[in-house]
Amino acid sequence: MSVRAANDAASIRKRVWALVEPVCAQNGYELADVRFVMEPGGWVLRVMIDVLASEPGVEAEDVDLDDCENISRELSALLDVEDPIAQAYALEVSSPGIDRPLVTVSHFKRFEGAEIKVTLFHGVPNPQGGERKNFRGILAGVEGDGGNAQVKVIVDGQPWMLPISDVDVAKIVPDWDAVMKGGRGQVRPKN
Repeated sequence: MSVRAANDAASIRKRVWALVEPVCAQNGYELADVRFVMEPGGWVLRVMIDVLASEPGVEAEDVDLDDCENISRELSALLDVEDPIAQAYALEVSSPGIDRPLVTVSHFKRFEGAEIKVTLFHGVPNPQGGERKNFRGILAGVEGDGGNAQVKVIVDGQPWMLPISDVDVAKIVPDWDAVMKGGRGQVRPKN
């Protein structure tokens, strides 16, 4: 994807997020992610919704097909009226899955204690003098708010402060033992 196409997709993502987040919230869902991507069949607007958790560290119920269909109908009507995307695209509404993306400050706060994988756009300085862009570790907390917020990730015992504004992709690494026991496996138990 060219730089221009990437910038256009990011701009579309922001516009669509602002439009669909209130609709999701009014219906009891959390907007987990919005992605505008080119697939072999054409452009796809992928909207991921999750059921709101009652408190941080508590796993919510799963989103089912009926949830996705209901929100898809509402979002389709809204997007037809607002028309935030110039080209043709397919709307796809789904649950975020077990390896749920983390996008906002509240997402990171909600999943404190989870093991996550993070890829940064620009990276952060490492002790060897270069930059590190890829991390896998335990989400230990969030410091700050808004554009200055940073997520603290413990990687091999070392804390790293990662600017949320520089996150390209952040996803939960599922705890497969918990999944096999019937849980979502997204938040590790406290030791």
